[in-house]
Amino acid sequence: MSASISTETPEAKELSLVGKVELRIALADSDTKLESILKTFLAPLLLKLASTHINVRNKERLNLIPILSYGLSGNMQESAAHTASLFNLLLRLLQSFKLPVRGSDEDIDLRTKLGLLDNPKDAEFIATWLGKVILFVKPQAGIKRCPGLSEEDCKFLQLYGKDDVWMSSASGGLNLVETKIAAAKFLMSGAFVDLERFIPALFTSADSNSRISEIGDDILKRTSPNVSLEDRDLVIRLFSIYLGGEGADGTLPARMQLRIKILKLLCRSQEATTFVPQIIRVVEEGLQMSPSSVGGASASPVKQGLEASKLRSQVFAFINWVARAGTERSISAAAPYLVRELRNYIERQGWPQYYNDDSRAVSDELSSRAFGYESIGLMARACPDELLFENSLDLLRWLFESLSGDASGKDISISIEHALGSVLGAFSEGISDGFEASLTDLLLHYMTISLGDTTTSNSKVVRSTRFVAVRFANRCLSFHNTRARWIDLLAIEAGPNERNELIEEGRKGLDPYWFKTLNPPKNNSRNEDTGTEAAKYRLPDYGELIEEIFGSRLDGAQSSHGLGRSELSHAYGSAIVFCRCVLLHQALAWKQRSPIVDIDWKKNIDGLLLNDEEARKTVKDYLKETHKNDGGYNKTLTSYSNAAFSGLVDGAPADSDMSGECLLELCSLAPDFLLDDLSLRITDLRSSVFANGLTSRVIASHVFGLLASRKACPLSAVQTMSDAFRSKIALWDRAVGGEVHQVHGSILATSYLIGRLRYGEGIASKPLDHDLSFMNAILTILTSTRDKELLGSAIAAIDQLSLFSVFTPDTMPIPYKATSIVKKLKEHAKLGDEGAVLALGHFAMQCQEDTSSKSILNEIIDGLYSLHENKQPELHFAVGSALSCAAVAWGSKSLVGVLDVEGQPPYAARRQDTLNTMLRKVLGDCKTTKPALRQASVIWLLCLVQYCGHLEEVRVQLRSCQAAFKGFLADRDSLNQETASRGLTLVYEKGDRGLKDDLIRDLVRSFTRTSAGLAGNVSEDTELFEPGALPTGEGSVTTYKDIMNLAAEVGDPSLVYRFMSLASNNAIWSSRAAFGRFGLSNILSDSSVDGYLAQNPKIYPALYRYRFDPNTNVRSSMNEIWSALVKDSTATLNLHFDSIMHDLLQSILGKEWRVRQASCGAIADLVQGRPTDKYEKYLTHIWTKTFKVCDDIKDSVRTAAMTLARVLTGILTRSLEAGDSPVSGANSMLKEVLPFLLSPSGLESGSAEVQSFALKTLLQIIKSGNRKFLRPFVPDLVARLLGLLSSLEPEAVNYVHLNADKYGITTQQIDDVRLNSVKGSPMMDAIERCLDILDATSMMAFQRSLEGAVKTVVGLPSKVGASRVLVSLSTRHNHMFKPYAGHFLKIARKQVLDRNDTISVSYATACGYLARLASNEELLKLLDFCKKLYFGSEDDRHRVISGEIIHAFGKHAADRFASLASDVLPFVFIAKHDSYDHAKDLFHDAWNENVGGSRAVLLYLQEIISLASQYLDSASWLIKHTSAFAIADTVESAGSEIAPSSAETIWPALEKAMNGKTWEGKEKILSSLVRFAKCSSMLKTNSEIAEIMQAIVLRESRRNNAEYRQHAIKCLGDFVELRQEVDLFTIVYEITAPLIQESLDDTNDMDVDSAVGGISSKLLNDETLASAVGTLIRSINPGIRKESDLVSSLSQAIDFINKASSRKTASVQNAIFDAEKSLFEKLSIGQRISESLDGVLLQYVKLLFNLEIAAEQTRVKAADAATAVASHAREGTLVRALLDQEVVLAQEQERSFSVQQSLNRIKKALGG
Repeated sequence: MSASISTETPEAKELSLVGKVELRIALADSDTKLESILKTFLAPLLLKLASTHINVRNKERLNLIPILSYGLSGNMQESAAHTASLFNLLLRLLQSFKLPVRGSDEDIDLRTKLGLLDNPKDAEFIATWLGKVILFVKPQAGIKRCPGLSEEDCKFLQLYGKDDVWMSSASGGLNLVETKIAAAKFLMSGAFVDLERFIPALFTSADSNSRISEIGDDILKRTSPNVSLEDRDLVIRLFSIYLGGEGADGTLPARMQLRIKILKLLCRSQEATTFVPQIIRVVEEGLQMSPSSVGGASASPVKQGLEASKLRSQVFAFINWVARAGTERSISAAAPYLVRELRNYIERQGWPQYYNDDSRAVSDELSSRAFGYESIGLMARACPDELLFENSLDLLRWLFESLSGDASGKDISISIEHALGSVLGAFSEGISDGFEASLTDLLLHYMTISLGDTTTSNSKVVRSTRFVAVRFANRCLSFHNTRARWIDLLAIEAGPNERNELIEEGRKGLDPYWFKTLNPPKNNSRNEDTGTEAAKYRLPDYGELIEEIFGSRLDGAQSSHGLGRSELSHAYGSAIVFCRCVLLHQALAWKQRSPIVDIDWKKNIDGLLLNDEEARKTVKDYLKETHKNDGGYNKTLTSYSNAAFSGLVDGAPADSDMSGECLLELCSLAPDFLLDDLSLRITDLRSSVFANGLTSRVIASHVFGLLASRKACPLSAVQTMSDAFRSKIALWDRAVGGEVHQVHGSILATSYLIGRLRYGEGIASKPLDHDLSFMNAILTILTSTRDKELLGSAIAAIDQLSLFSVFTPDTMPIPYKATSIVKKLKEHAKLGDEGAVLALGHFAMQCQEDTSSKSILNEIIDGLYSLHENKQPELHFAVGSALSCAAVAWGSKSLVGVLDVEGQPPYAARRQDTLNTMLRKVLGDCKTTKPALRQASVIWLLCLVQYCGHLEEVRVQLRSCQAAFKGFLADRDSLNQETASRGLTLVYEKGDRGLKDDLIRDLVRSFTRTSAGLAGNVSEDTELFEPGALPTGEGSVTTYKDIMNLAAEVGDPSLVYRFMSLASNNAIWSSRAAFGRFGLSNILSDSSVDGYLAQNPKIYPALYRYRFDPNTNVRSSMNEIWSALVKDSTATLNLHFDSIMHDLLQSILGKEWRVRQASCGAIADLVQGRPTDKYEKYLTHIWTKTFKVCDDIKDSVRTAAMTLARVLTGILTRSLEAGDSPVSGANSMLKEVLPFLLSPSGLESGSAEVQSFALKTLLQIIKSGNRKFLRPFVPDLVARLLGLLSSLEPEAVNYVHLNADKYGITTQQIDDVRLNSVKGSPMMDAIERCLDILDATSMMAFQRSLEGAVKTVVGLPSKVGASRVLVSLSTRHNHMFKPYAGHFLKIARKQVLDRNDTISVSYATACGYLARLASNEELLKLLDFCKKLYFGSEDDRHRVISGEIIHAFGKHAADRFASLASDVLPFVFIAKHDSYDHAKDLFHDAWNENVGGSRAVLLYLQEIISLASQYLDSASWLIKHTSAFAIADTVESAGSEIAPSSAETIWPALEKAMNGKTWEGKEKILSSLVRFAKCSSMLKTNSEIAEIMQAIVLRESRRNNAEYRQHAIKCLGDFVELRQEVDLFTIVYEITAPLIQESLDDTNDMDVDSAVGGISSKLLNDETLASAVGTLIRSINPGIRKESDLVSSLSQAIDFINKASSRKTASVQNAIFDAEKSLFEKLSIGQRISESLDGVLLQYVKLLFNLEIAAEQTRVKAADAATAVASHAREGTLVRALLDQEVVLAQEQERSFSVQQSLNRIKKALGG
């Protein structure tokens, strides 16, 4: 037994002891026993944590913690004090417990080793109390709790009354901050699961100490994804921590920063919205305000400061979250209270006007006010039944009042509008009729108030509420609500002074399409014709609408809620037009002919009435029937007609035109008896007929003709107006200015009247006798005048009279003939006058059909044909209309809207073969090659089919028309394409099913063919290209003839075929655009249902691709066809997905660039939004072909390919982020995309746009990608990214770097900017993300890649980036990188020698971080490297680099630096004396940051002296001097007393340092030698060394270097003072006398500045003189000299002193007086002064008072010297007499207080 014990190792003994103590602690069953054991064994047990044996340390840490933690949760119930002691011991252990590397196997197993896996309750208990430790703060006196903890918690943590537990200075006390840090790190370990550490981590992240909060933030980032915020128990804990406990002993609410953190979490928990009481308490506390100040309405928040503001903002964010995510039940319970609190909060601040004590808005309060308004809106929308839908509309009215009266600022108004916008959503869901009436009244009120009005809250209106009111009207009130439409009119009435959005919103409210767009059906259905949805969109009742707008306003009366008609200025025309549209829509709906309600609702109504006879008849019948059945309706219609008439006569120009058009339309449709009242007012039209506006004159004239021809119209009124018109017409040739307008209106009015009178009844039976005279007048005007306005009126009159058979070939007045008139009209028609063209067509209606070519009809038709030369397309549509009239007269549909009187059409000549002849002619011309005739012919053919298609002659020619139109689909002119497309639509509509299928078949064949040819024949004049499209230098190739000529000139016939091929291809793509024009899409849509396309779906792939064609026309056309053809796009694409994808993959590499570009866009659109499995099998092909097209020769194709690549990358990114792809698939995709992004086509592309895309894409992949998928690519990825840092740097940077001098900057400044750009580069962020992805397995491959990158990258950005990677690995990934740190430290040593200083510094910094992980061996190698750099090179830069490395080493690896202090610090100490400032500063900082106090030099004195002595023999003078300075500094740092051992160490080196000739700075060494002599005992104890010192000082004082000599002489004086036992006067005199004389002799020399920046020659001379004189006086030693010798030496010196003093130089005088003071003090006190000595001293004393112009400092020194001598001046001596006399005199003259004090001391010394 004894043998085993004796052989037991120390380590085993310690392990045994630890085990026994742990057992005792575990077996303690009471607090008393535990306390006793801890008192005895705690201290030695804790000491074992510092054992030299690692096994002992590990055993204690690992074994003691499980023992302490076991059963803690259960012990708490039995004995809280016992548990507190155990927990306190656990905290002590944690501070010395070395945690394993996070994520390592040891870390994962830590929970098991600590026994927490089997005891989860203990783990939860420990985690909870560690969190409470982090919350704990030392309570102040009288306070027993702290935020987040109860009184019991605080007692527990303080061991129930032990106040010194958290006093680190006390015995056994803990440092609170360090304990918190240890606890936080322990929580981060694998000992706890995420749910256990989540709450403590939350506490940690909210700590005010950044060292603690950073750990907490890190834990939260890692644990949050694994903790469900929908856990009800967790939410309860969060609320309890936030609000605290109840009662005096309960838990205090959490600190403000923790509350903010908790609210951020609760804003992500839907479960939190169900805790209504807690929510109310949170809001109540967050909005708590102090009582209002006396006499004012202001209030200021209780909580001030930034955190209080943040907390309140977070409270509002929580309210918003509750409103958005809360359940209906919880919101209903909480919303009323919350809204009331929010309103009170705002009103306490002042409402609606904000107010506070100093009348200045506080930004934090205003921000909270804005949040308050927004929160009210959100809560109200979430709970509308309790808050909004009340009869009083209190909350809505309050918000409107706030908007109108709150002038706090623009931000506040925006927030109020947001609140109202939120409320708007609730109202738009649907409201009852009764509630709608209340809401309408409120909106009308706020629509009519103006700025400056007083509101219901007795505040002034400062902001308009009209825009919000009209928005509410348009979204909350039904469209049939006439008062809502009145609100819209009020918005338009606002005029130019209001915001444009208000007027635009008002216009939208009057359009049923926009109303429906603003209020879409709830179920998003296209069919809302039934139920409540239909009621909401129903148009207003016409009668109610008229009554609302015009019923009480025609007389200018003011209604109860709006404006009078006389005030409805800006919106009057809009009101008339809206009423007209509602009337006509209602009329058409009467016979189920409702116009389509779309964006062109008004245009659809116009089109029906203009071209559809049935529609016009329906309206006419409706107006008749409603008049018969509803007398009230007749009154309404009369009100409308009177309003329109008033608008025409009295309105503004714009309103007049709109009102007139509506009135004219009504007059042409309404029966006569409905217009009788207006007929009585025709005289009121006089001003409008004579108006300056052309439109007003034309409309008024037409209305006059219609009204004046009515039976009810008084004959006298007609006669009066006609006489006025005749009188104006008669003076046509003398009319000027405004009179011309009157003549124009008179002619038009008369022509309209005569035509209707001749045709109509009533007055027509009593004809007026002026028809022929009127026709004679207009024909005279036509043939004589040049005035365009009068010509226009004459032509219009002929047109009107021809229509109604008044002007015919037979009624032509003499001497005019029909042929001459036709000729004149043709002349005007050729000039582009459409009126003349129509007049020809209408006059032709009165001409008889005749086969003779000279007949008037044929002459007119030929004249119309000849107009094809005119290139105005609009004119040809008029020609087509005229041709149809000439062919079939009133049978032409173009005249549907012209017949504006009741009855059968007027007379027209009969026709038989004109239409057939005309069709043959036009169809033949459609085949011509002349461009102008082709275009005119296709337009004429379209008009004939459109206006005459109902006739048999046209129907039998439909197939010919189809062929003709189809020939124009490939035409290059887009107008021809559009015309042909419209014509085919008409042919399709009028044909049978066979014709329809044939048309579809031809279209699809043309659409999908791959070869193409031009339609029609090619002749010389066939235009193949646009002029200028193919320039040849002198012109351009345009026609076929040009191609032939060009081929002949160059002698290359193949050019003909090449150009024709090009033209053919051009025609193909032009033809595509025609497919969507004028309804071809309707043809295809119809065919897809029951025709050709239903059985032939091959069109879909081609059609889908064409939707992305580069040609805008083609693209828009294809989209129109697709929309019409495909009813359900998603279903169609799913059905034909494979065929479409195959076609696109085949086309993407096609020959045509258009096809390639379209294919890229089509694929991008096809794959987006679809499940990956749908196209997964195509991904490889897509990527491969995309990369090929990215290098396309065509720029636009490359752009489209880049867009496709971007889409594919987005898909990849989302797949990687979601982790839903198979690993192999993800790897294959990454292998495809990453090389592409890093290739010359990506990041290395010459295109900045491509580079930007590639970089963004790459960063997105790295940022969002799944770690598992990205990890294999990290090694190569980081290396490539490092290289690209330089590649992507702008070239301008290199240019500026090379030419920095030109721009007045340094290269270092540029490098600093480059360095900052690298630090902030997104690529560096990506690299950091890549490093985070690494694991231990991939680190091996990564280190090889990184090594290669460090060695091979070029350019500052890349090299700096590589160094930063090393830094990041050393700090954030040290556990994985540690094995490689030494290797990379070796590599970094080579990189620090880079020629660029910035790169060198970056790698030096990296060396400092790498030193954290490297071994001591590597660190010593690093130190040797730095020493070699420093001592072995003459280059200053190498010494700087060495300093950078050492400084970084000490700064970033302080602990490792300290461990090698004895090796590093001596070198640092020496180097910090470098003569180069930059290097000196670096080493100086390194020394100061790692050494405490100057006395630390003594710790490393031996090493410093040894190293310095070694380099005193260096061949480099710089190194030699640096070493000497270091040795000198050791003397300075040794203190006032140098120990003998230290002196013995220093002296040899110091003596050696003084060897050699003088050099700059050597005076410092000499000075330290003198100091050494003073502070050490060697001068007195070692005579040999004393003699050596004396010899050295004397030697140096004899040096000839002028600058050095002044210092050497001064040191000689100091040394002489130290050797009082030796008389050195004679030697000193020999040295100083020549210097003094030399200095005195140089008095008159010119003062010269030093060449190297030193002192001037005069100043140097003075300083030398001062040192020499002072040293001479100080060398006089009264103590050892006989009196005679003393007198002799004083006499020898006085001559030089007098001469020197005469210089009156301050430095010299100061030196003399200081030396005299020393001399006088050396005299023995009470020493008898002989007469001879008295006489000599008298000369010295006289110098003290010869100070006429001396400075105050000099006078003080003189007085001090006099004080020293006064004690020796006895009565009767000359010195005494002189002192008595001079002191009195000096006191009288001296004004300086300090000098007076010195004089008083002299008197006192003299006994005065």
